Amino acid sequence: MGAFSFLAMSTSHTIEDARTLASQGRTDEAIALLDEIITASPASGDALFLRGKLLWKLGRRAEATSDYIKAADIDPDGPASRALEMARSVESFFNPDLLNP
Repeated sequence: MGAFSFLAMSTSHTIEDARTLASQGRTDEAIALLDEIITASPASGDALFLRGKLLWKLGRRAEATSDYIKAADIDPDGPASRALEMARSVESFFNPDLLNP
């Protein structure tokens, strides 16, 4: 097994660990783990996408959008492209009726 295969396997395993942490409500720990994964493997679109989803849930929209952009650049047909489209739609929403109740 080459070094690349080992890295891909270990990254997949730790991404799954981050998903488990997130599902347990341990979002900050999941983000910290994803930070480590992304530092070690900046081209991990899955890690960027998952971190973006978690950041979005925390209301850290700009950081989430940045992760979606990076993940979509890595995998244009992946789920980050759709998430980026939806994030931009939410961010650009404007309803003047909400400004003057």
